[in-house]
Amino acid sequence: MATKGINNIQQALLHWFYANKRELPWRETKDPYLIWVSEIMLQQTKVDTVIPYYKAFIKEFPTINHLAEAKEERVLKRWEGLGYYSRAKNLHRGVKEVKESYMGEVPKDKETLLKIPGIGDYTAGAILSIAYQKEEPAIDGNVLRVITRIFRIFEDINKVSTKREVEGLVKELIPAEDPSAFNQGLMELGALICTPKSPKCGECPVQPFCESEKYNEQLFLPIKKKKKKIPNVYRISLIIADDKHILLTQRPKEGLLADLWELPSIEQEQPLSEEEWQLLIHQQFGEEIELGEKWGSLKHIFSHKKWLIEVYRANFSKMDISMMEKEKNKNKHQFNVIKRENLKELPFPRVYQEIIKEFRI
Repeated sequence: MATKGINNIQQALLHWFYANKRELPWRETKDPYLIWVSEIMLQQTKVDTVIPYYKAFIKEFPTINHLAEAKEERVLKRWEGLGYYSRAKNLHRGVKEVKESYMGEVPKDKETLLKIPGIGDYTAGAILSIAYQKEEPAIDGNVLRVITRIFRIFEDINKVSTKREVEGLVKELIPAEDPSAFNQGLMELGALICTPKSPKCGECPVQPFCESEKYNEQLFLPIKKKKKKIPNVYRISLIIADDKHILLTQRPKEGLLADLWELPSIEQEQPLSEEEWQLLIHQQFGEEIELGEKWGSLKHIFSHKKWLIEVYRANFSKMDISMMEKEKNKNKHQFNVIKRENLKELPFPRVYQEIIKEFRI
């Protein structure tokens, strides 16, 4: 890439960014920990959604030490509603490692950063460029779109080779004097101007240098192979409760929604009748549990599956829930007996937050 072209793109983007950048809370700091938190929250989540979560999170955990010393359940509760809970768990693990191995200081080199749980190439690049003014690319979906359009790259962006090509181009473009603003400018351009379906090419600061716009091909880029249709998973969830208690289960420590709480549930790959669900309930939870009235239907979409949930009130006919509480909060069904007044302390997946919130009215 010619030096003149590099300089033109740099100057146009930086001028536009400083004139048009959004006022966002994580742009008010150069603290690498706070930038780290914001970047993890922003993964697969819209900016407007993240803002209140970010503010509440850093209010409760303003430093690495505060977060490292917090109980995981509290961290998950503060993350509740953002989804992709493995991000919170890895962030928590990561700050613990920084506290223990690096005296609470976020490392300033990429090789070391990449050893920390939850930090990949993008997050490392964002921390290094924004907090430490290092000339490191931070390639997210917005940047991939902007660069493939500017340089007319007709290769699948899911390919490692394509990502490496984009990374090489961004490395050439990053100005030594202001890598923070440049990287943020690329992201901002993708978010506000160079959008997926309706790019505002007439307002784009780098439009004169955009190869795909020259050939009117910008809407065809980036190239991304279609994902397979995600399968449905059919679930039945049970509200088993009295005036003071509710029975819950906690998900396994590994895997989807690890360690979060939910109603006792069964899932199948095919829809079932009430009679078929009742048979499975007897097999899994015991003969004493009987389906009652249907409470409602909900759905929850993950990146790789969709939960279709039928929620029923259920009768626990052979044992008083308050008696179960005296048995050290456990029983043969592995239910946890939770006082309803304590529900607000437990982290739930968003779909079960809705149910719990409504049920408590």
